[in-house]
Amino acid sequence: MAKLPDYAELHCLSNFSFLRGASQPAELMAQARLRGYKAIAITDECSVAGVVQAWQALKDIPEEDAEEAREAERQGLPAPPAKPPLPKLIVGSEFTFTCGLKLVLLAQNREGYGNLSALITLARRRSPKGEYELQRGDLTSIVPRGAVPDCLAIWLPGNEPAAEDAKWLAARFPKDALTQKDRLWIGAELLCGPDDAAHLASLQAIGDACDLPLVACGDVHMHAKERRPLQDTLTAIRLHTTVFDAGHALFPNAERHLRTRVRLGRLYPHALLEESVRIADQCDFDLGTLGYEYPGEIVPQGHTPTSYLRQETEKGLLARYPKGIPEQVRKDVEKELTLIAEKKYEAFFLTVYDIVLFARSEGILCQGRGSAANSVVCYALGITAVDPTRAHLLFERFLSHERDEPPDIDVDFEHERREEVIQYIYRKYTRERAALAATVIRYRTKSSLRDVGAALGFGEAEVAALTRSLAWWDKRSELPERLAEIGLSLKSPRVAKWLALAAALREFPRHLSQHVGGFVISQGPLSRLVPIENASMAE
Repeated sequence: MAKLPDYAELHCLSNFSFLRGASQPAELMAQARLRGYKAIAITDECSVAGVVQAWQALKDIPEEDAEEAREAERQGLPAPPAKPPLPKLIVGSEFTFTCGLKLVLLAQNREGYGNLSALITLARRRSPKGEYELQRGDLTSIVPRGAVPDCLAIWLPGNEPAAEDAKWLAARFPKDALTQKDRLWIGAELLCGPDDAAHLASLQAIGDACDLPLVACGDVHMHAKERRPLQDTLTAIRLHTTVFDAGHALFPNAERHLRTRVRLGRLYPHALLEESVRIADQCDFDLGTLGYEYPGEIVPQGHTPTSYLRQETEKGLLARYPKGIPEQVRKDVEKELTLIAEKKYEAFFLTVYDIVLFARSEGILCQGRGSAANSVVCYALGITAVDPTRAHLLFERFLSHERDEPPDIDVDFEHERREEVIQYIYRKYTRERAALAATVIRYRTKSSLRDVGAALGFGEAEVAALTRSLAWWDKRSELPERLAEIGLSLKSPRVAKWLALAAALREFPRHLSQHVGGFVISQGPLSRLVPIENASMAE
């Protein structure tokens, strides 16, 4: 029996390519592992939003395997069969330029990720919220040397490849001067169309003429072909039409899923499949290495974050306890400061402290809440107003050795003057280093029923009647009665499809919105840490 070809999927959209991808990042990672892929690149359109959940899914998978093995051992059963090794996760993004040029860029390392993030920011910041615009010249505008350094590029030529585009790209993505390794490939996406053979031949001719290698890609939009009805529905929703009227906007088949390597081996020349693995081997960026650097200006000259936090804490304690600092408070403070120093979270506390100081200096009412009230340090700094030692609150609920992330310090500012605090943060750290966090708006029961119903051609009255009557506490057993009230039946295949697709769509990302007050602040340019786009409001 012939050996299955190795393969890495290098062009894959998750459902964070809003209303395009039909699978969650975790589903894509699990399926790639099941298929035995060497790697998978999550390449959402002008975005890296999907890679976080994909990375988290990879972290979670080994724990599941280990638990299965432990359970089998406890019960005296044979060890479960070994599962395929985890695929490598590659961070990338898909771009369509205003001229129609289409590229996938893959980050090779931390520098490449920063360049990719900066390019996404450039494209998003010049456009209204939710859109992007990219010109050909933007490829070389991020940094002075070459096109998006430390990123590999795959040109996706579509059905009518133009040799002029290949030549133009080849000049901007030349071979590496030291290693002579390629930086640009022609992506061959063979999706069982009527002219696959002719399309591949034309790509090979362009590759030969421009000295560019070809690589197999899948234009993946779903982890399994069973998601095709949902993918069609998403297309109709995105285009504000129905599935029946969408026509050629719908894909002609279900080939845009993570196909088996047996099938890939029958569709593609093996050299193109092997090339995908060679590309994957050149991409070593791990999202887990993306470290955070706190702003430096919150610490006065002559101080370290540790010494300044202690100084301000001591000043606060004297103000809080003018008659003398109780012994228990002193013990708790030393315990907290030691742990904060071990975790290197001093700058985090000082950043919040600085914002609170500004608010109080301007007479803006503010107060910390939640688990931060368990901290004597937060009380001493004036972030919270309740003495945790008097309330017998447990500091470990706020911060402990086991937690591998900074504690959660929520501060409420009076609503009418919150904008003043936001503008202070922008002034202090500049818009190059500070941005409001985005929140992902997801489909809930009513919104999924509404959008799917419209895409399947149900009338506005029917959709409105069902979504009005279907409150969140309704049980599935009550659906026949609810449907009967508006003249529909669960026995109707069309109605059953409506409900099934709406259920599949629940919790899918719908669009990004603006967080009410959560900021990301960085030491260096924020756009090299995470992509930034415009909010809907000016300033």
